Amino acid sequence: MSTDNPIKPLKQVKGLKVGKIVTDFSSKDIFGKTHTLSNLTKNGYVVLIFIRGQWCPFCNKHLKTLQKQFYKIYEKGVSVVVVTPEKSEFIKKTIKKTSAEFTILYDEDYKIAKAFDVLFLPNKMMRVVYNTVLGAKLKESHSDASEQLPIPATFIISKKMKVKWRHFNPDYKKRSKIEDILINLN
Repeated sequence: MSTDNPIKPLKQVKGLKVGKIVTDFSSKDIFGKTHTLSNLTKNGYVVLIFIRGQWCPFCNKHLKTLQKQFYKIYEKGVSVVVVTPEKSEFIKKTIKKTSAEFTILYDEDYKIAKAFDVLFLPNKMMRVVYNTVLGAKLKESHSDASEQLPIPATFIISKKMKVKWRHFNPDYKKRSKIEDILINLN
């Protein structure tokens, strides 16, 4: 997919479908190390999870829950990678809040979220709530001032860079469950 996609409202975002080939991407973690999807999938499946950021209580709860049981995923030889539009200093806050031990990548310019068709622009009221009530600082914490966010979706990517399974729900309160991820890794 092109990275020059227009900004979309939530209702136009559909998420990459099961069976689709994923465009390779590269992104950096908090240590400045570059990770590519093609390299991550060399050893098997990758569970790719989109989050909004350290300010999102649902994202933090989801990551804490996954962290407690992620060894079950790693025992299957599967990598877990989290993608967020937040810069490194904000990712560090996510790690502190959730004790996350998996790789968290900065999605600069929303390239990964656009490729997975999970990127949208929240309505003005929600952006005000996110920025003032929850302290998101979207214009400061992201690579631009557009205040776009990803739908918190989860994808299982195969060795052949194909979407094997996905949890895609525009309701930010509904997240993937470890049980569903594990079932779909077989």
